[in-house]
Amino acid sequence: MSSSSSSSASETEIFQYIDLHQNVFVKNLEEWVAVESDSVQTDLRKEVIRMMALAADRLRALGAAVNSVNLGSHQLPDGQNLPLPPVILAELGKDPQNPTLCFYGHVDVQPAKKDDGWKTDPYTLTEINGNLYGRGATDNKGPVLAWINAVETFRALKLAMPVNFKFVIEGMEEAGSLGLEKLLEEEKQCFFADVDYIVISDNLWLSNSKPALTYGTRGNACFFVEVKDTGCGDKDLHSGTFGGIIHEPMMDLIALLDSLVDPTGHIRIPGIYDSVAALTEEERKLYESIEFDLEEHKNNSGVKKFLYDTKEEILLHLWRYPSLSIHGIEGAFHEPGTKTVIPAKVIGKFSIRQVPHMDLSVVKRQVVEYLEDVFSKRNSPNKLKVSMPLGAEPWVADINDPLYIAARRAVKTVFREDPDFIRDGSTIPIARMFQTIMQKSVIMLPIGAADDGEHSQNEKISRYNYIEGTKVFAAFFLEISKLHGQLQETSNTKTDN
Repeated sequence: MSSSSSSSASETEIFQYIDLHQNVFVKNLEEWVAVESDSVQTDLRKEVIRMMALAADRLRALGAAVNSVNLGSHQLPDGQNLPLPPVILAELGKDPQNPTLCFYGHVDVQPAKKDDGWKTDPYTLTEINGNLYGRGATDNKGPVLAWINAVETFRALKLAMPVNFKFVIEGMEEAGSLGLEKLLEEEKQCFFADVDYIVISDNLWLSNSKPALTYGTRGNACFFVEVKDTGCGDKDLHSGTFGGIIHEPMMDLIALLDSLVDPTGHIRIPGIYDSVAALTEEERKLYESIEFDLEEHKNNSGVKKFLYDTKEEILLHLWRYPSLSIHGIEGAFHEPGTKTVIPAKVIGKFSIRQVPHMDLSVVKRQVVEYLEDVFSKRNSPNKLKVSMPLGAEPWVADINDPLYIAARRAVKTVFREDPDFIRDGSTIPIARMFQTIMQKSVIMLPIGAADDGEHSQNEKISRYNYIEGTKVFAAFFLEISKLHGQLQETSNTKTDN
């Protein structure tokens, strides 16, 4: 029997096992969703630590060697020290003939309460019309479990593992992945030394129904624009006594924020588009075949109208052009009713989602110079301060990399259609972090659909996506093993010659 027919035979066996055990896999997800592992609210940190222990137990049950790495504590604004959840580094298999796959996932979640607008208890996994509702169902407990379920299937069927596995599971992703980057740097030459490929499944398809592989994300540069009345300190003023005779900080700030973007969404900051990577013909062709329903995208979000009317224009402005969004004003009165004061100090907050090959330091300089220029023309005696408290780089991968070839084949096997190759308009720092530190191939392999509502009320993953996603991961193990072996043979042949 040839290796290909042997592979397909085991695929059939694997897929049958997954179908027969899908209720067990759903039950596993129910147990994980029940843990309120909210890393954003500090009073729930113990639940995050409990969730990490449960994940470690599941990996040990697979036969993996598990190391829960203590990251110490971090200081809260009130001075209190709070312990950080451990990061799990686990490994299963050390066959030198097999490639080593490293899977990253997180088991912490965003805050959720029933009275936020959930139709079900967010921490009780509830199945309605084939959808599994619960906080963390798609972000990211469902995909983490789907990967574990796929590994478990090989073990249950006593099949030889086609790859070696390494797991990196954290519990602080929703709160900034505190301590993770330092750990990756420290373990680069140890735990990660023999890793060949890195897989992340922490995002969604572009469509509600068509699978996708993600090869790029935008970065994010967050800015604070502070305007302060230098005469009155931090004391607010009465608008009846001072309105009309002073330069109000809020007026300056509104003018500054209004100057940033024109009505079409174009960023007015000079030079901001100069370094944007040119659109290649290969990439343009990818956009043509992508399944993207404008009405579906509107319905998923509740948006009534977009700035652009065509699929290509919308995707270009979501993925490969920078965007600027204004998020809020600190120091201004925002509660119901009226309060007729003139705030002494206000801070405007906005961010720029930057794309390859924009440089963070250059973007910061362009923003500061532009706002200082606009402010100077107002002849205001107030004081301006512009800062960039947070900056994350964009990430882009090569779709011709073996990881993407193997993933495309796995998706085609399970879903009977080729996936769309997409970018993500948001920022997922972990992909760039792994690629920069490890210098290894990284893929984002989502199994959740566009309407899953990650971070939102009524977050869900469909039973179909959860189970078929488990099959995709299992098929992917076989495909990357086969492809890696072929690449090794080719490399050896060239060396012999």
